[in-house]
Formats: sequence, structure tokens, C-alpha cells
Amino acid sequence: MTIYDIPINTLSGEASSLAPFAGKTVLAVNVASKCGLTPQYAGLESLQKTYEDRGFTVLGFPCNQFMGQEPGTAEDIHTFCSTTYGVTFPMFEKIEVNGEDRHEIYRELVDVPDVEGYTGDIRWNFEKFLISPDGGVQRFAPLVEPQDPVLIAAIEAALN
Repeated sequence: MTIYDIPINTLSGEASSLAPFAGKTVLAVNVASKCGLTPQYAGLESLQKTYEDRGFTVLGFPCNQFMGQEPGTAEDIHTFCSTTYGVTFPMFEKIEVNGEDRHEIYRELVDVPDVEGYTGDIRWNFEKFLISPDGGVQRFAPLVEPQDPVLIAAIEAALN
């Protein structure tokens, strides 16, 4: 079983997995609507628009584990993301990214070190995991903006 085979529901509640994204470059991000980092949605959508024609997608995973900053229902999240930031990238059901009930997708990701060598629990909303078509994973801290040159370079390298 790979990360692409793990079941997860879409934000609208449909059974799914990451299988449709196998062979693509994916940026998996735990997101929240009421966080100081929420404006990163704009940058994530910009990445989506810039690179989607080259086999790239952002995948959003709403999470309410950080100071209750994603309290809404799936409908609330969808409405906020689409009307406030024009989000078009796929969004999945609200999940837990840390602790005993950590979603299996994040169990697969948290052992990947970031550039500073950090592994383990997700530190905050908007932690990013770049998954290349060959299955390689790179981790980026929450404060790394979507337009950060290091992240852009990693995306472009994964697309080549």
C-alpha cells in the first residue's frame, strides 16, 4: 500500500484517495480558515494556476487541531475558500494531522525531515509536503510562503 492507496473523503464527502494524483507533482498542505497564515491560500492558488498544466496540484487537508482555527463544516470551508481565495485545487475532508487519530496520509508524511532536519508532528497550519512523481517527499515549514524561491525551485525540479 502506498500513500496513493489510502482512503480519504473529499471535502464534499465522496470516497476517494490520492490515486488520481499518482505520477503528478503534489503539494499537500494542512489548511485552516481562521489562522494568521490563512492568506497563504492566495499563494497556493497561484501555484495551482501556474503549474497545473504541467502535472502539478495543491491538495488541501483542513485541520482543526491548532487552536481551533478550522471550526467550520465542510460547506463552511468550501464557501470560505472559494469566495475568499478562489480556491480551485482539490480539498479533502477535515482530518487530524497529529496524535492518536492522525490520518494515515499524514502518518506517511511526518517522518520526512524538512531542510532543518525536523521530523515528527506537524507544527502548525500550512505545513507543506511536496511529493514528486517518483514518490520522493520534501517537507517545508508552515512559515515557508507558497511563493518562496526555495519551494518554487523544488516544484520546478520535480516537474522536470
